[in-house]
Amino acid sequence: MDLLLLLKAAIMGLVEGATEFLPISSTGHLILAGDLLNFMDHDKRGVFEIAIQLGAILAVVWEYRERFVNTFAGIGRDPVANRLLVNLAIAFLPLAILGLMFGKIIKAHLFAPVPVAIAFIVGAFIILWAEKRKHTVTIATVDDIRPIDALKLGFAQAVALIPGMSRSGSTIIGGLFFGLSRKAAAEFSFFLAVPTLGIASFYEMYKERALFSVDDLGAWAVGFVFAFISAMIAVRALIRYVSHHDFTIFAWYRIAFGLIVLMTAYTGLVDWTVG
Repeated sequence: MDLLLLLKAAIMGLVEGATEFLPISSTGHLILAGDLLNFMDHDKRGVFEIAIQLGAILAVVWEYRERFVNTFAGIGRDPVANRLLVNLAIAFLPLAILGLMFGKIIKAHLFAPVPVAIAFIVGAFIILWAEKRKHTVTIATVDDIRPIDALKLGFAQAVALIPGMSRSGSTIIGGLFFGLSRKAAAEFSFFLAVPTLGIASFYEMYKERALFSVDDLGAWAVGFVFAFISAMIAVRALIRYVSHHDFTIFAWYRIAFGLIVLMTAYTGLVDWTVG
């Protein structure tokens, strides 16, 4: 067993779980971390990143297990459960359709550290703009979201097709623009992650099944577990945080992180082309 590989897998899992549900882009961080660690070859790393997403998704399902159980138990007879499922289906569609249309082009041209760093900074200014506006709450809870609101949130989430923009960040900040409370925006982003990332993960894993190897199972298991643990901590921390704070701190983090990547790339201090 390659202990160095397992250590790198653990780090990648921590990065995935810690960043998946924060408005700082898990994809962007994984691209950067993978390059720095020289973790696996490019194609195999992509499958690994998809697989460990399932660990982060499982953390949300576990954290909100009572809500998910009640929702599925109430299908067809509970209006609240039916509305949530319809809203999640509606919000899922824009990213799914646009991803099928433009996914290959985006992966070919934007899945690299420098474009990610630029997206980090652009996304940061969008967060600062959202926080500078007067935030009038018209949708206090997830249960208050209407289908038209779900469609808007779906298009907001689709912005995250650009790596570095952040799926959760796009959904949450879009929610602020559309009148959601901070908690409602964060929780809907968590719930929407389950079908969005779940379907995408299984689809990509099936499509790239030729890259699966028994020799890599140990690394994948370690990454999955660490992604689950760090995602659980991040989800709980974010819900506590948004009860008393805004998202400005994440914007400044994105700017600082993006500038560091751009400066190290420009000076040659870090070879971001590795991997």
